[in-house]
Amino acid sequence: MTHPLGELRALETDDGSLSLHSAHFGEAFHSSSGALAEAIAKFVRPAELDRFSQADELKVLDVCFGLGYNSAALMSALPCTNAPRMLWWGLELDQRPLTRALDHKPFCDLWPPAVLNRLEQLRRTGSWNDCAGQGTMAWGDARLNLKDLPESCKPDLVLLDAFSPSRCPQLWSEEFLAGLTDRLAPGGRLLTYCTAAAVRSSLRRAGLELRSLLTAAHKLEKWSSGTLAEKQSEKGSLAVEGPGWTALSAMEEEHLQTRASVPYRDPDGEDEAGMIQHRRKLEQDCCDLESTSAWQRRWRDH
Repeated sequence: MTHPLGELRALETDDGSLSLHSAHFGEAFHSSSGALAEAIAKFVRPAELDRFSQADELKVLDVCFGLGYNSAALMSALPCTNAPRMLWWGLELDQRPLTRALDHKPFCDLWPPAVLNRLEQLRRTGSWNDCAGQGTMAWGDARLNLKDLPESCKPDLVLLDAFSPSRCPQLWSEEFLAGLTDRLAPGGRLLTYCTAAAVRSSLRRAGLELRSLLTAAHKLEKWSSGTLAEKQSEKGSLAVEGPGWTALSAMEEEHLQTRASVPYRDPDGEDEAGMIQHRRKLEQDCCDLESTSAWQRRWRDH
């Protein structure tokens, strides 16, 4: 039987948490520094869950659910009492990562019983329903399933954790990102580990306000660990700095003016990765934007 992610190989990350490597995409699901640490730093902390302390509901869309770290960490971070009711949707291509995770006792030991029960229900039935909320998983191509989500799916948080744009451009295209943006509630945030100029420029064109996720102190060689993109609301602009984020630096802003910012395009939401990459290469070759290598040379000594 052919699986969409190919062979899955277990990996142990630096914080001891389980990750997997996909043979089809040729990438691991998480950075080597730690699957759990990544979920907290790049998704939970910049979500600022305290913003929802007086809200009746918290709506979340998890794109590329994988083993479940991002949503499980988010659920675990909510207060035990007086938390908003969670309405949750997930998009995931392959059911095996969740199964592998739930068959791994150290993974299960990370989560409170209520959160673990939700993950088990997703594995068994593709949905969960309890006194604190409800959730539904859509298995298959996220591009198609995004269109089929109910009108009530207007998330406050989108957790976007697809494989990298170079390996899975289908889920970083201008059109897919615009679709996610259209779904976002006013003031809603899209959170991702991705810092690619093509992705950030698409999010900005979709009308979202961008911030850069800060790197860990021991990762000084990196200039950003991800992106926070917020949809405008009547409450005004997003703060310049917040827990785990800051404004894009001059270097990052200039990155968005290079050929690296040419978007991935998938007009009908049906193209394979090779076609999307080829289309982008043709557009890069004939554009008059600065080369990315020139940008790199200019900032190399900064």
